[in-house]
Amino acid sequence: MEKRVLGKTGMEVSVLGFGGAEIGFEKAGAETVARLLGAALDAGLNVVDTAECYGSDETASEALIGEAVGHRRGEFYLFTKVGHASGLDGEDWDPDMMERSIERSLKRLKTDCVDLVQLHTCGADRLKQGDVIAVLQRAREKGKTRFIGYSGDSANALYAVECGAFDTLQTSVNVADQECVELTLPKAREANMGVIAKRPIANVAWSTGDNPPESPYRQTYWERLRALAYPALAGDAAVKNALRFTLSVPGVHTAIVGTAKPERWVQNAALLADGARLADSEFAAIRSRWKEVAGADWTGQG
Repeated sequence: MEKRVLGKTGMEVSVLGFGGAEIGFEKAGAETVARLLGAALDAGLNVVDTAECYGSDETASEALIGEAVGHRRGEFYLFTKVGHASGLDGEDWDPDMMERSIERSLKRLKTDCVDLVQLHTCGADRLKQGDVIAVLQRAREKGKTRFIGYSGDSANALYAVECGAFDTLQTSVNVADQECVELTLPKAREANMGVIAKRPIANVAWSTGDNPPESPYRQTYWERLRALAYPALAGDAAVKNALRFTLSVPGVHTAIVGTAKPERWVQNAALLADGARLADSEFAAIRSRWKEVAGADWTGQG
């Protein structure tokens, strides 16, 4: 699988990474997660991304990942996030709580150090106070993480990029979510930040056809895609084209795709077997249609 250097971190990451939200929220079984992640690592994936708030207790994503592949820790880059209390005493963004959250993450993940800790959707006003950034900086100084990053979108992500504190940016990038292509990614490239694309296939929101999706999480993308009516999302190549679009956006290094189904990873990896980029003309057509149709309120979705 193609690999790209994740900006200033120097980590050579696979273009397709594993996102841990689904296994936590869907309470996937330990055996299922072991098969899923084992197959992914065997196929060349070397990025696993999770968060403190994806599930709870023994079914938390972090705990499932630690149990499944903790013994293979040296084979992949491990990313997590911090900021939400998620069962700990204290309010979101409380520095003391965040330090305890990082300790809990390390314990769940069965490691002494992760490769990246990211602030999880923290607002710019709070970032400007500096205390939450300082928590991550102290964690890095103490060897609990190698790098620190920000996960979020729009104006909050713009401040995170411009403040210069972070090594990486994780943000929504897909056929239905392109605000970042002009707002934040050019600045991230200038700063040599690593860029991690979340929601890279737009939650396959077009797949319900004329019927609105049941999940509110997919609703905004479904509405946008109805208006955009991309020819590239018609037919069997839709997911492949959507994923390749994200990986063709300048500055993107890896795309995080989540699933709780072991067979889905093999399918997603196969989509990139003959390359991770769209033809220039195909990429330009999607960008042109976005500029023609997108409303001013089509901001990045968390």
